[in-house]
Amino acid sequence: MPKDFAYRGLTLNQLQGMSMDEFITILPARQRRTLRRGLKPEQRILLEKIREAVKQGGDASVKTHVRTMIILPEMVGVAIHVHNGKEFVNVGIKPEMIGHSLGEFAITNKPVRHGTPGIGASRSSMYVPLK
Repeated sequence: MPKDFAYRGLTLNQLQGMSMDEFITILPARQRRTLRRGLKPEQRILLEKIREAVKQGGDASVKTHVRTMIILPEMVGVAIHVHNGKEFVNVGIKPEMIGHSLGEFAITNKPVRHGTPGIGASRSSMYVPLK
């Protein structure tokens, strides 16, 4: 049996029914400070596009470079393509992501996978026989 989602004791429906000012009061300090200072113009445009996508319903998605946008309850269920510096990473917004920033879900660096020694390796491992 899956556990119902709750953010600081409030369900998703309660969060979505709150005004922006009420929601800001329950956020952690960093997110609260960011939203109290107001949305930047690019964040405001992104929020308008997301609201438009929610009205359309279906599998509408939004592309963005705004990695600093705090995920709000009204964004839940929307697919957002966040730019990671090279490409757009598809991020499906889930209730558990509320309060985090979009950039946290589009990793900007690729983990290093060191290969085996041989051709193209360092000088010390150049003489390892190839099989």
